[in-house]
Amino acid sequence: MRALVLKEFGHLVVEERPDPTPGHGEVQLAIVATGICGSDIHGFTGKNGRRVAGQIMGHESVGRIVALGEGTETSGLRIGQVATFNPLILPEEDLKTFAGREQHSPNKRVIGVAADIVSAFAQQVLVPMRNIVPLPDSMPIAYGALIEPIAVAIHAVNRAGVRTGDGVLVIGGGPIGQSIVLAALRAGAAAVLVSEVDPERRSLCERLGARTIDPRVAPLAEQVRAALGRLADVALDAVGLTSTVNDALVSTTFGGTVCLVGMGNQRLDLDAFRVSTEERTLVGSFSYSVQEFLDAAEWVARAPKELGELITREVGLEGAHEAFAGLARMDGTPGKVLVRLDK
Repeated sequence: MRALVLKEFGHLVVEERPDPTPGHGEVQLAIVATGICGSDIHGFTGKNGRRVAGQIMGHESVGRIVALGEGTETSGLRIGQVATFNPLILPEEDLKTFAGREQHSPNKRVIGVAADIVSAFAQQVLVPMRNIVPLPDSMPIAYGALIEPIAVAIHAVNRAGVRTGDGVLVIGGGPIGQSIVLAALRAGAAAVLVSEVDPERRSLCERLGARTIDPRVAPLAEQVRAALGRLADVALDAVGLTSTVNDALVSTTFGGTVCLVGMGNQRLDLDAFRVSTEERTLVGSFSYSVQEFLDAAEWVARAPKELGELITREVGLEGAHEAFAGLARMDGTPGKVLVRLDK
């Protein structure tokens, strides 16, 4: 099989690797497409310290089952079936303890992050049977690669407590912000307002059903009031800088909630009085539970038409390095780039 290898930071190469063989309880997937995540870009550049040279990354994926290991006979899975996988792998002993909050397990391993796991920028991957999520043949197969980022968004919206009728502010209109728009509307938000500097991303978010503003035009809180007629009930920051978190705080109503999703900076300088004296809730969001991943898969399986807006382009393995390099230098790509491994 062919695989995209992080030879060194800033340099990806296509290499031949042996085809894997599924062990007990494992499923072998032939990967069709894998999305380039923001964390993959940080891994490519070496920024986040969570990837290493020699690694095969990739965790936003869809493929077809090509082999089933021993112990999978009662799974109901079948050869040729379209499927995605939940990248969070928990040891057996943690399944009960962390049921419903699997992302909190300190012993979890993540496909695409763990350096010793050949992950989904390879043409063949092995996944534990319980992590496989079958998908219908009726949906466009590339949509399966959107399930993981949409699960991230669903979890963030759940953490923020978005309710029917809420006015929601999303800061950052990149791929995660775009997924949050869809998840917030799915949760019943009356209006979703996206703050984004890039006009192409603003246009994409508008096609998803959001209203948009440019934070450079005027103070964000003023623009939120003008657009919604009030401050936002909930803000989700998909950027994660000191400036964006503080913008989120001043742009939400007293008693409102700000959810930190983006990880632009490891340390932030907060206007603490906006949290304490105005009784805002500041929550973090990372990853998702098993149920939230299944909820994302169920929604994507319906193939809502707006999902196609999330995919800006597809590239083959040979074009993957340039796609990574372009995204790393912020080349203006508004949405998701998928790497096709079936061509």
